[in-house]
Amino acid sequence: MASLSEITQYCDQRLKTHSISDFPGAANGLQLQNGGAVTKIGAAVDAGFIPFEKAVQNKVDFLIVHHGLFWEPAYPITEIRYKKYKLCLENNLAIYGAHLPLDCHPEIGNNVLLAKQLNLQQKSWFLEYEGTPIGLITNNSESRASLKAKLEKLFPAGITAIEKGSSEPNKVAIVTGSGASAISEITAEEVDTLITGELKQHVYNQAEELALNLYCCGHYATEVFGVKALAKEVAKKFQVEWEFIETECPL
Repeated sequence: MASLSEITQYCDQRLKTHSISDFPGAANGLQLQNGGAVTKIGAAVDAGFIPFEKAVQNKVDFLIVHHGLFWEPAYPITEIRYKKYKLCLENNLAIYGAHLPLDCHPEIGNNVLLAKQLNLQQKSWFLEYEGTPIGLITNNSESRASLKAKLEKLFPAGITAIEKGSSEPNKVAIVTGSGASAISEITAEEVDTLITGELKQHVYNQAEELALNLYCCGHYATEVFGVKALAKEVAKKFQVEWEFIETECPL
């Protein structure tokens, strides 16, 4: 058994949640407390009713999520939102949210861990949000075909490939989750290949016009890495169990 306050403090310091700005209302950190003790840690991408229900069924009492409970604008706690809070409160489930701090972390962040899965070497960071770069640029020594094959293996549910750029890209940008805002940024960085979760339809025209390689691998699928890494690290430090709470999100 571990202390909720000690685990929360560790996560806050590890992720620098108080110094990294996020989207309005994101409220990184402890979003809903429990009775004060933690016996099992869970990791999930989304703060949804089904992940909460699965966490409760699996005896989790501290759940780390990437997409947390709070976003602007403020909303009433009614209907399904009420059910989510009620489920957590009745089952002593604490919720800890980590959004951009877990995307841009240099060791356990989504971008860095995806790069490691693909054997891409970190080069630099880009795509600043409120002073913090949240996108990763990597060095690549393999062909476009090899990169695509690795992505298809890593994401068996399927990827969408738009290949209008170099067949031998020497730099690859990674922005897990939504990468639409990265298009103009990668061209400024002289990068023609982007791996992301999802893009908008109009980006196809930009790929043709700017000669880009774009790989969409799923918003959910590209953001499982960080919560898993944080949960595993915290569980080891505080000597409790952990598990990943998976959902069947295809997006």
